[in-house]
Amino acid sequence: MKKATLETIAKARTDRLAIAVITEIASGEQEVVAQAYAYEHALADDLSDGFRFDKSGVVSTDNGEFFIHIHNPALRMVIIGAVHIAQAVVPIAKLAGYDITIIDPRGAFATAERFPDVDVLAEWPDEVLPGLKLDARTAFLALTHDPKVDDPSLVAALKSECFYIGALGSRKNHAGRMERLKAHGVDPSRICGPIGLNIGARGAPEIAISIMAQMTKALRLGLDT
Repeated sequence: MKKATLETIAKARTDRLAIAVITEIASGEQEVVAQAYAYEHALADDLSDGFRFDKSGVVSTDNGEFFIHIHNPALRMVIIGAVHIAQAVVPIAKLAGYDITIIDPRGAFATAERFPDVDVLAEWPDEVLPGLKLDARTAFLALTHDPKVDDPSLVAALKSECFYIGALGSRKNHAGRMERLKAHGVDPSRICGPIGLNIGARGAPEIAISIMAQMTKALRLGLDT
């Protein structure tokens, strides 16, 4: 691999940009394709599947065989609220490969003892979210059930490219949340609320499973399927 290609991969990783390195197997010639321009490429369909499913591999075409190596940014999860449901979500999300940040201004909840080996910030979300650079590989969960904390956080998430935005609360509470967010000048239709797939979940562990299932569907297939 050429030095320039390695430098491009390193920079993309730093900038959290999704790219693919395509190698023509017969010649060894390589090109780098950014996800944003993959739709223009002759291998557009294969690239689309690769980016969506984090899948690298060999593809055969009339013009020869190519190895597509996908370099997606790491998956991230931002959780607003160091609550008991967050404690159930975190172990599953870790196993699924997410880098996790938990934000909660309530210092009694946001502790390393309750969330070991997780980045926990005992600060107001609107003060720290601008520095996190929410992007298309970020899932966002609002779990405090407190409008003072959740609403400003959701406004920030809705202005970003987060692939998943979920918020805890009943249908009645979610309806009120939607109206409040509209008053802030954002379209809240992207929010999954009540959060999680409707699988009749009871208790924090089952709710965590429903959240992770809905999030995975959004990541791999899109929520409209």
